[in-house]
Amino acid sequence: MIYMVWVPLLVPFLAGPAGRRLVSCLPPRQSSWLLTLTAAGLAVSSTAALALLVVPGATHVHAVAAIGGLLTPLSTGSPDAVVAVAMVAAVLLVWCAAVPARRLHRLGAQLRRARRLAAGADGELVVLKDDSPDAYALPGRPGKVVVTSGMLRALSAAEREALFAHERAHLTGRHHRFLTVVELAGLCHPGLRALREPLSYALERSADETAARAVGRAALAARATRSPGAGRPGFALAGPVPRRVAALLSSGAPTRGRRRTSHVIAAALLACLVLSAAAALEAADDLHAGIEIAHGESPRD
Repeated sequence: MIYMVWVPLLVPFLAGPAGRRLVSCLPPRQSSWLLTLTAAGLAVSSTAALALLVVPGATHVHAVAAIGGLLTPLSTGSPDAVVAVAMVAAVLLVWCAAVPARRLHRLGAQLRRARRLAAGADGELVVLKDDSPDAYALPGRPGKVVVTSGMLRALSAAEREALFAHERAHLTGRHHRFLTVVELAGLCHPGLRALREPLSYALERSADETAARAVGRAALAARATRSPGAGRPGFALAGPVPRRVAALLSSGAPTRGRRRTSHVIAAALLACLVLSAAAALEAADDLHAGIEIAHGESPRD
């Protein structure tokens, strides 16, 4: 276990570079799903690894060993080192529980505040009296498209249509859920924070392409060149606009080399996910065998 338990803690640092490369060669919808599932799986595996690191150190405490009916500690290494690692892992476990919970609370508060602002509006469209140009999708039942008066004044009729189609695509795709999962995963492990930017880009590209089928690429590109305002809630998306416009206008059938690259990177991310989960399970199995030995039992084959 002493070796395998570290794998889930190290593998997430490989996900960020792979994720940034993935969104350049894989269609945005597939990229979004793969990045989100990878982030969630790696966060779960790394959190489980922290829990597995806590247990051996805890058994060096006589009271814990007595409660568990253990004859010997689970680790034969230096007691001071094992207990120190367990204490650090315990602190990180508390972090993994408290910080994401706090972030969820803040996002919920932002969402409730945004819904209160939109409560008086009839229909799908909510217009806020604000000179700053901004627009975002407000999830809910039903979802709404929120746009400021400054944004409406800055857009032509065709650009407004493109704007509404883009934000509706965010609502129908439930894109805020993808972003929330990856953001919480990044709070559990610092290596996963690098996945937020490529995911945001992939979700914006997905909304761009969905809207382009409804209003046309030229209108959508014209709308996308305008920068969003700074007052948007934390659940609202905003991606690197020039890169999205270029990708939208040049999108077409992927070349053979691009498909091959996307398959290799997708396979690498899936391999990271499988390796991390397998290492956590192997470490858990070793820990279980150690517990049986510490109880004076013969470990199962």
